[in-house]
Amino acid sequence: MKIEFKYLKFSFFVLSLLISFSVYPQNESLGEMFELAKMKSGLKNKRISSTDPTVGNRDHLEPFSPGEKRTIANINGTGVINHIWITIAPPPGELSRNDIIIRMYWDGNEYPSVESPIGPFFGQGWNERYNYASLTLSAGPEEGTGLSSYFAMPFEKGARIEIENQTDKTINAFYFYVDYLEMAELPEEMGRFHAWYNHTLSEALPEGETEWALTGEWKPNTQTDRNYTFINTKGKGHFVGINYYVHSPTPMWYGEGDDMWFIDGETTPSLIGTGTEDFFNTSWCPKEPFSHPHFGYPRVNSDIGWLGRTHVYRFFINDPIFFETEVKGTIETGHNNNLTLDLSTVAYWYQDSAVMLPNAPTKEQRQPKPFINHMDMHRWRDAWRKANGNDPQLWGNELKN
Repeated sequence: MKIEFKYLKFSFFVLSLLISFSVYPQNESLGEMFELAKMKSGLKNKRISSTDPTVGNRDHLEPFSPGEKRTIANINGTGVINHIWITIAPPPGELSRNDIIIRMYWDGNEYPSVESPIGPFFGQGWNERYNYASLTLSAGPEEGTGLSSYFAMPFEKGARIEIENQTDKTINAFYFYVDYLEMAELPEEMGRFHAWYNHTLSEALPEGETEWALTGEWKPNTQTDRNYTFINTKGKGHFVGINYYVHSPTPMWYGEGDDMWFIDGETTPSLIGTGTEDFFNTSWCPKEPFSHPHFGYPRVNSDIGWLGRTHVYRFFINDPIFFETEVKGTIETGHNNNLTLDLSTVAYWYQDSAVMLPNAPTKEQRQPKPFINHMDMHRWRDAWRKANGNDPQLWGNELKN
């Protein structure tokens, strides 16, 4: 029996409610809770999980060897994944979730439209664990070890989720749920979910790290091709979010970089921001934890200035960025790309068809950089003293003549 599309329309409003993403609300005056109470037809809940097939209590997959790939969900037909939950043993510190890869394939494609280290995808940077909560993704409690997604992920001709162990250790236990709705056909204009992890070690300017004009003149950015790229795709769709992980090797503020968007073939960006913290809805160089359903700072550095690691996120729930033929989303690494930063991102978007992603960074390329510590600073001080005459009473902030 053919599904009544008026009920499907309501059901997909509920799906969008799970990620609180609705560009054209059904009934703004009555609100989302009103829509949640409406009855639906033609939908069937389905689940694939790591439950013990003997009905015992070994509710996890058997160990993954280093280098091994496993398909954890292989779904035929049409539907929408609306919930994923994962936890893994050993925990971070013993087993790096930066080297466990999650891939998702839609509609029988041989290439993934989601590819990311599993930690960064769910909001856990580097090889760390900390609690994180947004409307779409979360990690925690128990220090970020329960990983959840509420993104709606439609498919028409099947879906497959693959896990690859790129660590040099065995995954002893992998627990998961993949919940989805089975249906006869998708409503019109349902996009395909995409997520792409990128990483770079950015390069300072030839004249050095001139941030805040402390060591050299500030100059305008005339080479936007040096910006860091977090999304670059062709087709029709809309961008809905980003997790941004930055490790700064300097105490200088890392966030003077502006976001710049090249939409539908533009050579000059039509959307230009005013600073990294502004792009993420914050202000004045923050370094305090903050959590909002749409944006926040779940991990901030506790070092001097802005030295160290910071994770910031933003989801474009009510303000997605639309594109008709292509989009390139970029951000400067410091004003005019003047800083050396260890930077990685996971971008999330919907597109009219499932497309191939840009090449993924290799394990070697994405390895976290070590922390700068007090001994490094003392070596810097020693080099500075010798470069400034080696006076035995140099304090450290005298200006060179």
